[in-house]
Amino acid sequence: MKSFIDWWQHLPQHLDPVLISIGPLRLHYYGLMYLIAFGLTYWLVSHRLGHEKRFSISLDQAKDLLLVMIVGLLAGARLGYVLFYGLSYYLHHPLEIFLPFRFENGVVFTGFSGMSYHGGLIGVVAATAFYSRKQGISLLEVTDLFVPAVPLGYTFGRLGNFINGELYGRVTRHPIGMYFPLAPGSRLRHPSQLYEAFFEGLFLFLILWRLKKMKAPSGAMLAFYLVGYGTVRFFIEFFRQPDAHLGFILGPLSMGQLLCLGMTAAGVILFIYLQGRAKGTPG
Repeated sequence: MKSFIDWWQHLPQHLDPVLISIGPLRLHYYGLMYLIAFGLTYWLVSHRLGHEKRFSISLDQAKDLLLVMIVGLLAGARLGYVLFYGLSYYLHHPLEIFLPFRFENGVVFTGFSGMSYHGGLIGVVAATAFYSRKQGISLLEVTDLFVPAVPLGYTFGRLGNFINGELYGRVTRHPIGMYFPLAPGSRLRHPSQLYEAFFEGLFLFLILWRLKKMKAPSGAMLAFYLVGYGTVRFFIEFFRQPDAHLGFILGPLSMGQLLCLGMTAAGVILFIYLQGRAKGTPG
């Protein structure tokens, strides 16, 4: 047992984030995980279109919608990080928002660092709403179709974070903790990426996949998702290390937790509105 605990605690130190390296070209596990997540989402959506007759969306439209969502996700995640986590910095360095360079003391390639889940969510909803309106598709129908399929992809995204050794958890004395090379000091920390992979991914997927069968007003899946993800992420944030440059924002709460509270509240309000709309009462 002792040998297993030792292997477990030092596992991140033995993980190489690069899957394949050919000359200057590198394929990272993180990028591969994103491809798997998008591919799995499309497969689940196409499966639903083939087996559930209640959707008027075609397979070609679903393909286009997924591409639109990916663009909205990337743009929203980057802008969300700028707005929620680094606004003061980027106000003084606006070129670095969408350019992978730092322009202090010359030009230095840095790559893109900093993506916000909550910003990505806003970007996806905005891009989907724009495309749906342009194509004359019901936005609520689109969310009912896609939302149950989305969380399973988070499992792979968080595994990518774990392999990268990023977004590690807070210090712990429990044997479940791990040593993360990128974390300051040499102390055991919660593998919060794995907690998120399970609860935000597999656990939430199973719940939403079950809820999609219940009778609910159109668009309710989005409300369920907002409440479900917001609640799960809020509690997991107690094990996750807050951003070093922000720390705790309100008492023991991090920026991520405050955003999750807003997300959960939005889900409750949306469900109440949809119920009233379905009953023909003012929303």
